[in-house]
Amino acid sequence: MLNPKTHDREFFGAFGASSIIVFLPLVVSIFSFLVNDKYSLQGVSLDLNRLQQIVPSSTQEWYDLAFDASSWKAYLAWFFGLVVFDKISPSKQMDGTVLRDGTVLKYNINGVYVAGTLLAILAARAYRFNLNLPELHFIYTHQLQLTLVTIIFSFAMSVFVYVCSFIPTTKPNGVGTRERILAKGGNSGNPIYDFYIGRELNPRIGSWDIKMFCELKPGMLLWMLINLSCLHQQYHAQGQVTDSLVLVNFVQLFYVLDGVLNEEGVLTMMDITTDGFGFMLAFGDLAWLPWSYSLQARYLALPENTLHLGLWKCALILALKFGGFYVFYSANRQKSDFRQGKLDHLKSIKTKTGSKLLCDGWWAISQHINYLGDWLVGLSWCLLTGFQTPLTYFYAIYFAVLLLHRQTRDDAKCREKYGEQWLEYQRRVPYKIIPYVY
Repeated sequence: MLNPKTHDREFFGAFGASSIIVFLPLVVSIFSFLVNDKYSLQGVSLDLNRLQQIVPSSTQEWYDLAFDASSWKAYLAWFFGLVVFDKISPSKQMDGTVLRDGTVLKYNINGVYVAGTLLAILAARAYRFNLNLPELHFIYTHQLQLTLVTIIFSFAMSVFVYVCSFIPTTKPNGVGTRERILAKGGNSGNPIYDFYIGRELNPRIGSWDIKMFCELKPGMLLWMLINLSCLHQQYHAQGQVTDSLVLVNFVQLFYVLDGVLNEEGVLTMMDITTDGFGFMLAFGDLAWLPWSYSLQARYLALPENTLHLGLWKCALILALKFGGFYVFYSANRQKSDFRQGKLDHLKSIKTKTGSKLLCDGWWAISQHINYLGDWLVGLSWCLLTGFQTPLTYFYAIYFAVLLLHRQTRDDAKCREKYGEQWLEYQRRVPYKIIPYVY
């Protein structure tokens, strides 16, 4: 059967899915109220009276913010401009995983070119306008409007791919139609749950893959621009740039560029191979990522939160960041090389599917040692804001929960796929993420 029914539902089924659909956009919107030039969270106390003064009290005010014409024009130009650029940019074509019907999708890998061109354009404009870029000023002064725009746009995208998942698509040879390949976890028959989790595995318009595009380009690159807009604002409003904000821009830009430099690695991620593209990924890629990951920069850009760390604090935080990155990168590289047959001397367990479970090197320390490295990188971002507020540590808490959830999903998937060999692997490598702890 091409598209088996989904029986096991995550997130407590439709109830959990509907709660997340309401709750997460609300969280992202609250962030935009807490870190803007009208109101900020200073220290650990909330001045609720001041907050009430700027939160819109009428439907008309909310409508004006959510449907601000200039913000919609800017975002639509950004998104669809990237779509066009994605199609015309020089790229390397790579195969995805083999699908259930035996077909293999082709992907154009061009993230380095797209990101490099964008940075080159920004650098040229910064030189041309003496570091006074109107586009960065617009992003900074329209944070709330753009946040609401991306939320609404992600809802619209989710509706579009959900409706399209019911429409037959053309066969690979272009002759006739066939049923679309649905995600194993997104074919429950419950519209709310399937809308959230993602019904179709690889929604496409022609050869353009919607999920792959959204995974790295519009949200990730917007995050980079938001951070730069904060640095731009601090320079022009305060006549200085602090070491804390410069380093937040540096370490997070490093993360973004590492993502696009290793774009082909996304093809083997669970997001692409297993998950459908629905609200969970659309909202996560387009709204949650740029506006929650930029929280540290937006907080530090406010005059009342100006923070000078000094040389030693900066050095220690950078050591944590690059230490975490080394663990993350070298562990992933070791697994990639092993899969390519380059490290056959490492210990492994041969499974009933013919594949091997690596249990040597980094992968003898814990089952997901790369997760630990990735989390340490995120913690370094938070430490750059000092200890003035718990708000800027939201990412470290959220990311820990996300990684724990990924670990449990991966464990269930591997237990079903490998059976006894997975139990043997767990015996040899008992720790899930943190060595000697969990």
